[in-house]
Amino acid sequence: MLIAQQDYKRMLAYSSIEHMGLVALGTATGSRLAITAVLLHVLGHGLGKAVAFCGAGQLLHLSGSSRITAVRGLVARHPALAGAFGLALLALLGMPPFSLFASEIGIARAGLTSGTGWATAAAFILVLVAFAALTRNSAGILLGAPNPAPATDPPTPPAGHAWQRSPPCRRAGRRRGPRDQPRPAAGAVGHRRHDDRGRPLT
Repeated sequence: MLIAQQDYKRMLAYSSIEHMGLVALGTATGSRLAITAVLLHVLGHGLGKAVAFCGAGQLLHLSGSSRITAVRGLVARHPALAGAFGLALLALLGMPPFSLFASEIGIARAGLTSGTGWATAAAFILVLVAFAALTRNSAGILLGAPNPAPATDPPTPPAGHAWQRSPPCRRAGRRRGPRDQPRPAAGAVGHRRHDDRGRPLT
């Protein structure tokens, strides 16, 4: 799933599964070298993944999308963020001089010398596959050509809003009540004033 992944947050999550597999392998080996390498691996992975997820959150805030294709060319657009995110990815890939490089070598040596060489070899073949997938996606995020943003038309307000906000339409749709009937002027010809009981006033 890491090979065909197009979501950089899920890519980091699947990378954690890979590293937890190495931790389980080293713990199962059980030697002093393996346990030391596991503790170093847990420390290095925790620091690197924390920085990577913080960078992923900033990417999501800037682009509004977690798709890898939406954040390509990060070095050209946001150099500082690209530097921090790139260093975190290099650490997760196990590149020197980061601690994951030393811890993975320690886990591999401990596994090969403790009689579990076949399991260690199979595990590190899968690690190489994950390394290639993560490298390809990371290169696209940092160095890929950014996709041009599609031109979008301004949103058109619904017709109902225009009908509700139009004073002539609002007046036309309102029924006239007794208070809305036109009243003749007090001095009009033929008009007589009445008191409260309806009797004409002289």
